[in-house]
Amino acid sequence: MSLLPPLNPLLKASGKRTREIFASCPDDNIKDDERSSRIKLSVKINDEYKDYKQLPPALLSQQGSVGPSRPKDAQRKMITAGPTSEAAMMIAKIDNTPVQQPSTFTSSSTLSTALALHKTTRTIKPTYHPQWKLSRVISGHLGWVRSVAVEPGNKWFATGAGDRVIKIWDLASGELKLSLTGHISTVRGLAVSSRHPYLFSCGEDKMVKCWDLEANKVIRHYHGHLSGVYSLSLHPTLDVLVTSGRDASARVWDMRTKAQIHVLSGHTATVADVKCQESDPQVITGSMDSTVRLWDLAAGKTMVTLTHHKKSIRALAIHPTEYTFASASAGGNNIKKWKCPEGTFVFNFTGHNAIINTLSVNSEGVFFSGGDNGTLTLWDWNSGTAFQTMDDIPQPGSLEAEAGVFCSTFDHTGTRLITGGADKTIKVYAEQT
Repeated sequence: MSLLPPLNPLLKASGKRTREIFASCPDDNIKDDERSSRIKLSVKINDEYKDYKQLPPALLSQQGSVGPSRPKDAQRKMITAGPTSEAAMMIAKIDNTPVQQPSTFTSSSTLSTALALHKTTRTIKPTYHPQWKLSRVISGHLGWVRSVAVEPGNKWFATGAGDRVIKIWDLASGELKLSLTGHISTVRGLAVSSRHPYLFSCGEDKMVKCWDLEANKVIRHYHGHLSGVYSLSLHPTLDVLVTSGRDASARVWDMRTKAQIHVLSGHTATVADVKCQESDPQVITGSMDSTVRLWDLAAGKTMVTLTHHKKSIRALAIHPTEYTFASASAGGNNIKKWKCPEGTFVFNFTGHNAIINTLSVNSEGVFFSGGDNGTLTLWDWNSGTAFQTMDDIPQPGSLEAEAGVFCSTFDHTGTRLITGGADKTIKVYAEQT
């Protein structure tokens, strides 16, 4: 005699089928009993969501205040007014687990204060600066003018060029006072000491020379660079000279003994520019490996490497009174302002889309950038606004392609800007009064 199948599964299957038949019936009178729906829903909530209704203590401790605060009752009525599903209403009655969190918009969290600060800092009104105009063109070099330096007394300035000659010019009249020969290749860097009667020069012939301006001759050579020397800078308070070049290093020299104190190594390509200042970071380098490094001069080690630039860096400028500096490269967003000592990024000077060869800034907050294509831009240092753009006019007899600007410096009053270019001339720009 065969055993009958158990009744329970049959009853369940039969009940399900019956329900499905009547559920598809369009008769509105057949509805689930509210009580049974609530029980069913609460069972479902318990089964499926009990593990997620409350965060574990470890995560709760990390959680800050998140999202906007829960609206007040009056606002909630306005929000929830209108057709809502019965299920949603039921869930609201059954489960009120979520704990109200204070709003981030009302609390003074670090993010909201930072955002507020960001808004206030970026809406600085640019300072008014008068326009600049070309006041003098000085000819005399037979090669590209690659370097310029003004002496501390503001009476004369020196230029170095591709003709291997260093020329000294009277700042007031623009007359040639002296020519110094000795380099056997392009003179790429010049600096005049504020504490000694010395002029320092460096060039693509790997030489770094110290000229005695009383005898007008070379008194010291600094040997050590393995390739062309592209830039040099004098420390404002120490008897220290820093040079940099194509051997991907910057070298720190004792000015008097000619001894090499440090080799600042770490860059992987030509170090195109180097700058010194009194306080840390005392040495800043910009390289063709598209990084800027801030160096600890005492240890001879990198403090910070700034990797924001996309392309090779050719120029740096330190503000004479603020604790800030700028760097320029060949790519987009190519001029950046930084804050010392950590090298905190401040903002981009946007708009000068060229390979930037030179930067200069004066104490009035006039910031100059000169491009390889002969474009010149003058900016307000504080706001990053460009207030004047000009084109370098190549001199008669030179090619239009020779409009590039290679070097620049402000005189010590900040009212004259001296630039050297590819048309072999020195141009002096003056503030319009």
